[in-house]
This record gives sequence, C-alpha cells and structure tokens, in this order.
Amino acid sequence: MKKFNLISSLFIAIVCLTIACKKDKGTDEGTVQNAKDFTSKFGAQQQTVQINASALPQTITLAGGTKINFPAGSLTKGGVPVTGTVIVEAYEVLKRSTVLFTGANTNHASGAPLASDGFIFLDVKTNSGSVDQNLAVPVKISIPAKRDGVTQLWVGVDQNNKPLVAAGNNQMAWQAPRPQANGVGQKEVNATNSTFTFDFGTLGWINCDVFYSYANPKTTVTVELTNNPGTFANFHAYSGETYVFFCAKGSNVAAQLYTPDGPNKVKSYDNMMPIGVQGRMLSFSIKDGHFYYASEEVTISAGQNIVLTLTETTESTVQAAINSLDNY
Repeated sequence: MKKFNLISSLFIAIVCLTIACKKDKGTDEGTVQNAKDFTSKFGAQQQTVQINASALPQTITLAGGTKINFPAGSLTKGGVPVTGTVIVEAYEVLKRSTVLFTGANTNHASGAPLASDGFIFLDVKTNSGSVDQNLAVPVKISIPAKRDGVTQLWVGVDQNNKPLVAAGNNQMAWQAPRPQANGVGQKEVNATNSTFTFDFGTLGWINCDVFYSYANPKTTVTVELTNNPGTFANFHAYSGETYVFFCAKGSNVAAQLYTPDGPNKVKSYDNMMPIGVQGRMLSFSIKDGHFYYASEEVTISAGQNIVLTLTETTESTVQAAINSLDNY
C-alpha cells in the first residue's frame, strides 16, 4: 500500500508539473506589454541576406517580392570599395496594415497625405558597421506594383528633415530624394511588368508613393482622445504608446496625426486634409499589457474636431481592426 501511495503521489506531482509547464509555455499572451513590443512583433520584420561584395553584381529577392540588384562597385565604406562577405538588412512595408503595425505612416514632409505603393528599408553591414549610405553606383530596385501608372520616389526623414534610420526616435515623414553625387535624382517611375523598377542612389528608407490627389479645399482636422492611457507615439513606438491615423476609403492612405494641439489632442498638418473625403479615423494604444482601440467613419469637413474614446479591448481585436484596412 505504501508503495502504491508513493507511486500515485509521484504521478500526481508529474502531472501537475506538466500542466504548469504547459501553462507557462503554451501561449505567448502577455508578451506584448507596450506599443514598442507591438510594432516589433507585428510590424515589418527584418530580413537578412548574405552576399559577396567582391563578386558583384548580385540580385537578392525579399520575402514580399522586392528585388534589389547591387552593381559592381556600388558598396563603399569611407569611400573605399567593400570586399568580402556583407549582410544586407531589409524591411518591406507593402500593405496598409503593415504601415500601421510598423508604426510608420504615409505622410509627406509638407504634411500632405500620400497614397502608398509600398516602401522598404535597406542597410548593408560589414564586420565594422554599415557601408556608406550614399552609394558609389546606384542599386536597381523592383517593388511589386498593384496598379498601373506612375508612382513617385521618396526617402524617409524625421521631423528635422534628417535621414531616418531603423533605430530613429522621431516622427516619420517622406521627402523627395536629393540629387546624389552619383547623379541619381529620379523622382517618378512607371509600372512595368507589374513592378515599379528604378535606380536609387542611397540606402535607408525608400518609398513608392503618390500624393493623395484631391482638388478639394483643404482644412485642419483635430482629434481629441478620451480615456487615453499613454502618450502619443513616434516612429516605430521608440517612445509613446498611442497612435492616431486617418485611413482614406478606397485609397492606400495611412496619414498619422501626431502634432500636439492640447492635452490628449493632436491635429493634422495645417490645411492639408481634403474636405469631403471619406475615411476612418482610428486610434490604438498599448500600455502595461493592456490594449485600447477606437474608430469612427468620418467625412472630412472644414475645421473638424473628432472625439474618439479609447476602450480597453484585446490584442486580437486590435490586430483584426488593422488588418481590415487592407480591403477598406
């Protein structure tokens, strides 16, 4: 009998330990504690490809279909040609949902909203750090095109019009590429064979967008948040917890509102929102493992002030709301 009790007790202990381990390991709920965790987990993921800088040209293909051709002589460091193995680090942002998940936007530096045709980030690293951002010979990039016609080329900058790096800590915007020493100043490209293919003379954030074209009169829109648990977030949530976006209906616009206009209140850039346009104004926030969301279908009107009330919800609900924007 004692032997039976000992075996039974041991069996029960093993079962309890197994259940406890499964409870700890079987779910990753609770891993997202803040907006930075959220953008890191669900936003564009880093892709790495190894190439031989001594054997260029070489072409790499990213997971979303973007192709980058590195011509001979394109990679330098301190002006000296790079040789040997290098690592290409890349991110693809090809859907509106990915823009929001990444904590990015489609804001032109002037404040005018852009309609996205997709953007990427490129860096190339040796053992001693990144190669020169200004390329000695431009790379050729092909981004999948979901429409016909012309797109425009932009580079990512912060609010001070400085190049925005992957670990930047300011708000994101886009501006026309400056003419490079290598002579590359292309600003427009036509869709050909279902791709936008172009030469580009710098590394960093590279964008195919067009201006959200409306001849309507423009206005300034403010959004007031109630029940906001945090502070307004910047690019990739390197600080802050709360985002506010306007997503135009039927156009791939993800305009972030981040200019403060009072406590828990932000505004668009002055006189940049087209009156009469329909869309969804939304906000989401993640703080201390809690998720909040609010949205409202709106038609932009002169001097509009929109009040959104953030309501606590679940991680999956916020994900679903953002994913739904791809077909909005």
